[in-house]
Amino acid sequence: MKGKLYGIGVGPGDPELLTLKALRIIKEADIIAVPGEEPKETVAYKIVEGAYPQLADKALLPVHMPMTKDPQLLEKYHQEGAALVEKELEKGHTVAFLTLGDPTVYSTYIYVHERIKKMGYDTEIISGITSFCAVAARLNTGLVEKAEMLHVIPASYQIEEALKLPGTKVFMKAGKKIKKVKEALLVSGEKGMMIENCGMPDEKIYTKLEDIPDSSGYYSLIIVEKGE
Repeated sequence: MKGKLYGIGVGPGDPELLTLKALRIIKEADIIAVPGEEPKETVAYKIVEGAYPQLADKALLPVHMPMTKDPQLLEKYHQEGAALVEKELEKGHTVAFLTLGDPTVYSTYIYVHERIKKMGYDTEIISGITSFCAVAARLNTGLVEKAEMLHVIPASYQIEEALKLPGTKVFMKAGKKIKKVKEALLVSGEKGMMIENCGMPDEKIYTKLEDIPDSSGYYSLIIVEKGE
């Protein structure tokens, strides 16, 4: 009997935000796949370990997923990742693939998921708390009310065009683009807040655009408040 692949959303950083269902499947799984060459050094692993110290005793499968925009390299790494998972599924193993936030939102995991699904294997996605919901909660504020719109935007998007959208704007993965995003927001007169590494030990909160530094880590997220 062939195994099953689970894409596990481990949330944004705080181990206490890992869902009960995610934790149960992680405990039951034969193999824990982690996006990185050194599984125990990855953010996803450390999040789960905070809630489940016994994770160190599980069989770990490192899946190399470097950050690149080269389509040929991406295809290569996604294919190689899917091949590693397929090998375990053929052995009848249940594989739990850890991924930050939710697997359905800008997740590298989904590319492996789609390939495994096309191969005919059983797959399931386990939702995790998204970074933008966690950030809003940490800032003690809501995102949208009534008929307001919510726009989730990768920071590589055309910032000026995004700012014309009605409602609340969330700029994800703003790290490398943080200076450009900050400058565009200040020019537009918008109000916003940012959290870097939400829920992690090195979390930093900026409640004013002016206070946001010109450089920040990859896990930086800006919420642009809706206009009055």
